[in-house]
Amino acid sequence: MKIKNNNIVLIGFMGVGKGTVARALSKSLKTMNLDCDDLIESSANMKIKDIFLTYGETYFRNLEKTLAKFLASSVRNAIISTGGGFIHAKDIKKIGTTIYLKSSFDAIITRMQNSENSEKKFAKRPLLKDPNKARELFNSRVEMYEKKADITINVENKTPKQIVKEIKKALSLKDKN
Repeated sequence: MKIKNNNIVLIGFMGVGKGTVARALSKSLKTMNLDCDDLIESSANMKIKDIFLTYGETYFRNLEKTLAKFLASSVRNAIISTGGGFIHAKDIKKIGTTIYLKSSFDAIITRMQNSENSEKKFAKRPLLKDPNKARELFNSRVEMYEKKADITINVENKTPKQIVKEIKKALSLKDKN
């Protein structure tokens, strides 16, 4: 499969493991890894939860749109992990080949609860404060993730290493040694 701009863009709901998989894939392919949330925090000089609290979600989504345009026009040869709502950025398909890391809502929450820095993971995701609203948000986004994805990888009960192997197989990629 030809990879658009030589970029691999990981999409999926918050907490599904996009950052973790991006780091593992980046290491395996010996390429750069960019985390959209980190880039936004650096650009705004604020944590995402503080951007939400101070300016609101609309402001944050506009930052994501600006970042999407930049990534599409300026970044090549990178693994890019996105925030859960980054799929709203219309330029996402121009950035690179999109891979949807698919999981059920309950499996995502269980994964986060079982991680060693669980409290920190939940604290940095303001949209997960209300579990019922978070589940509604998850359900409202599933179809969008599926539509925006060039490839879908089910990540439930899999290690990052197993997921990387599946992604590379789907893209017909080999390790760069």
